[in-house]
Amino acid sequence: MKNYSAKEIKNIVLIGAPGTGKTTLAEAMAYEGKVIDRRGSIETNNTLSDNTDIEHEYKRSIYSTILFTEFMDRKLNIIDCPGSDDFCGSLFSAFKVGDVGVCLFNAQNGWEVGSEIQARYARALNKPVIGVINQLDADKASFEATLDSIRAASRVKPVIVQYPVNQGAGFDAFIDVLLMKMYRFKDHDGHREELEIPASELERAQALNKELVEAAAEHDEALMELYFEKGTLTQDDIRNGLKIGLANRDVLPIFCTSGKRDIGTKRLMEFIINVAPGPLKAPKFLTVEGEEVAADAEQPAVAFVFKSQLEQHIGEISYFRVIRGRIAEGMELVNARTGNKEKLSQLFAVAGKNRIKVTELSAGDIGCTVKLKGTRTNDTLCAPGAPVRIEPIVFPEPRYRAAVKAKEQGDEEKLGKALNDAKYEDPTILVDYSKELKQTIVQGQGEHHLNILRSRIAAETKIQYDYIAPRIPYRETITKVSQADYRHKKQSGGAGQFGEVHMIVEPYCEGMPEPKNYKVPGKGDMVVN
Repeated sequence: MKNYSAKEIKNIVLIGAPGTGKTTLAEAMAYEGKVIDRRGSIETNNTLSDNTDIEHEYKRSIYSTILFTEFMDRKLNIIDCPGSDDFCGSLFSAFKVGDVGVCLFNAQNGWEVGSEIQARYARALNKPVIGVINQLDADKASFEATLDSIRAASRVKPVIVQYPVNQGAGFDAFIDVLLMKMYRFKDHDGHREELEIPASELERAQALNKELVEAAAEHDEALMELYFEKGTLTQDDIRNGLKIGLANRDVLPIFCTSGKRDIGTKRLMEFIINVAPGPLKAPKFLTVEGEEVAADAEQPAVAFVFKSQLEQHIGEISYFRVIRGRIAEGMELVNARTGNKEKLSQLFAVAGKNRIKVTELSAGDIGCTVKLKGTRTNDTLCAPGAPVRIEPIVFPEPRYRAAVKAKEQGDEEKLGKALNDAKYEDPTILVDYSKELKQTIVQGQGEHHLNILRSRIAAETKIQYDYIAPRIPYRETITKVSQADYRHKKQSGGAGQFGEVHMIVEPYCEGMPEPKNYKVPGKGDMVVN
């Protein structure tokens, strides 16, 4: 396999609500790049993504999957993320190493709750996003209604690059208003013919092309002057304007696809290659000291581990992005956190469960290695003598907690190890033993998150356990009224001096009025100011 340079690489993250077709589109991308010679499906459990038993059982993405495709002499590294917010840790780690998000929308549902949540994360992490209206071959698909919902909810302005000609069950054609061509698909394997726009669609296409030109021109003064001078822009000028608008999160280019029928996949990848920011144009990585690290292949090597995985018969797998320099098979690097040396005995390009052996990876690329001794997610590996520590991923705080209890008493120790292994793979899972409660407490992003964890542990280790409510750590408190009196005497010659202390302690409940009067023996009621 070819070693790609930073200018030949794009790193994208597939996001969107559950059921928008991210895994199916990723499969089509891999197929178009000849990484696979036959597309799998969710129904038959043979896709590159969603390749674990638990994902086969639930028919949905639960873990992020790294894969790649080769297209137009470029390499697209793709991270397919789960849509459920219970597994948002995968999205945070993916966005750390991905340069642009590709957000899918189900043409039957439009902007969903999941769309809002993932758009919020993209905004918080300052990542540009391309919009894809998918599943336009569904019976109830509506491009217009979906677009209206995006306009109403998105904080980034959508701009149409493509629109469908015949959405619904017969969907097989769309018009590209950037290229001003119509593409009709002959089959479900991406074979297409390029046609002139029919007369019935020409007026609409020209109007949308004008909107696209204006959207591109408004992000660059030189392009705006050129537009005023000529009244239009060339395709290259439009791409240059969209590059600026996309990178600044000012525009959301809209494409239309059917991942299941492989319609629109190639054109989407062409746009990503031509317009989306890559390692050289995307914001630079920062060190913990706030210094920028550029994707320079000639500088000392730096790699950031963004995902760790345990796989039976292999052991620990560490997924990383090469931030700077080149990493070669057999190279020895230093873990910036521990100071320990790590030898990269093998390097792989990743296509789901398939790992393609490579001898070298350059700055901007994503790959994996196996059997590192003490390296985990958020660690930086750097060349000896050139210490660098990349700013770590900040994962969301847990939102749900439960105590665990093994059904078989003898499984307690095994259960502890299984939970710690899960914590190694998913940093949003926190596991602690409370000495005060004498319980093991597991925290995660939601009830579904912890239920999936339990199902996976049961399937892999045969250990059965229950979630129970954590005990309440009651402490000593005041339960009834009590009072004490004390007189302090001091004899200093002549008349003695003394002071009295009268103290009343009583329970206080939230919402009770503050007490104003206290009854002191021998003194009656006393008002406290």
